[in-house]
Amino acid sequence: MALAAFMIFEWINLGFNLADGHETSFYVVHGVLIAVNILLALALGAVGVRGWMKGRA
Repeated sequence: MALAAFMIFEWINLGFNLADGHETSFYVVHGVLIAVNILLALALGAVGVRGWMKGRA
């Protein structure tokens, strides 16, 4: 779960820190990378929460 939280924080931070002045394709590629990695982090977080809840039961 900590890795998922870190991934979300890091990729959102990268999105806000992209410098201006690049071609549109640069932003499209990085936008897709950010979106995919955030979805992977959410899936990883869901697996972590499920495992944690089963471990407590």
